[in-house]
Amino acid sequence: VDAMEHALAGAVKKKYRLEEKKDIEARVTIDLSTGDYTTYRRWQVVHEIEEDKDDSQILIDNEIVRDNNLKIEDWYETEIESIKFGRILAQAAKNVIVQKVRDAERSRIVDLYLPKVGELIFGIVKRVEKGNVYIDLGMPDKNTVDEAMILKENLIPREVIRPGDRLRGYLSNVQPETRGPQLYISRKAPEFLVELFKLEVPEVGQGLIEILGAARDPGLRAKISVKSNDPKLDAIGACVGMRGSRVQSVSNELGGERIDIIMWDEDPAKFVINAMSPAEVLSIVVDEEKKSMDLAVSEEQLSQAIGRGGQNVRLASDLTGWTLNVMSKEDSDNKIMEENNKISSMFMEELNVDQDVADVLAREGFSSINEVAYCSQDEFNSIDDFDDEI
Repeated sequence: VDAMEHALAGAVKKKYRLEEKKDIEARVTIDLSTGDYTTYRRWQVVHEIEEDKDDSQILIDNEIVRDNNLKIEDWYETEIESIKFGRILAQAAKNVIVQKVRDAERSRIVDLYLPKVGELIFGIVKRVEKGNVYIDLGMPDKNTVDEAMILKENLIPREVIRPGDRLRGYLSNVQPETRGPQLYISRKAPEFLVELFKLEVPEVGQGLIEILGAARDPGLRAKISVKSNDPKLDAIGACVGMRGSRVQSVSNELGGERIDIIMWDEDPAKFVINAMSPAEVLSIVVDEEKKSMDLAVSEEQLSQAIGRGGQNVRLASDLTGWTLNVMSKEDSDNKIMEENNKISSMFMEELNVDQDVADVLAREGFSSINEVAYCSQDEFNSIDDFDDEI
């Protein structure tokens, strides 16, 4: 009915445009009991009439507006003669109805799936075209089939997918496009890994365990950080499962992706040390301004800490949000010594102190004249190598 009313109103506007060269606004109402319809010409109430809108707008100070107690953006209407419902109008109405039905179908799918963005979606592979995978989401109670799409770049590399395969994915986006709503699914997103763990580990769904972050090299390796909200519960053990059953189920879904489960810590340095697992960090230097850390590991563990193609340190960096520089213990000591020598030389020149005093300042972590200037007497006294006289 709404579509027919729009079609009739459109025909009225078209008639005025062709016959009287007027661009009017019209409204049509259909009586559902008799099928009769009434046509109204409309003017919108405005402060100032826009260019070429003389036939569809009326000023607020007009006598008609005052008599009808209308406000800005209200509509003034008057009944006009309705046009006959002929063959051309019937065709126009049909076109509008078809378009309205399509719009309603698009709106239904958007309304249905927009709240599900960020959730796991399950379906059956319908077809594979140019590397993109189309999934039938299967809505048996509907007349239409809802279809989702996994773009080639959102698939796990080297993953073999065939029509008929049952597939899970992470609903990342819903776009109401002109050709129909497009549901975009990703199997590459770190969020997909998190949602799979929520599915496999009941404690995560119950809020006893939190997954605070994830980093992936899709199909190869991943790291997730977990935190237990129950002191009696081992978060890592719960995610691994009996004989590794839970983590293995997630890994199988991701094409054999190896998953490291990392304990989250509020201390960034401890969190980074955990994230570098299985490599053991010997020492760590934190630069909070640059949000970076220098990590020293033994010569034998250097390749393991960095990982193949820098994989381990890259994933640890993504997971923690810190820029990580991995080096051997010897290189780290040399770098620290070199930086301390630079800082010592600066103190000797700027403060006019000898080498010993400058070395102590550098060793205690002072790196600028301002830091020395704003340091209290008590703090200086707490340094073993200093006394009141110095």
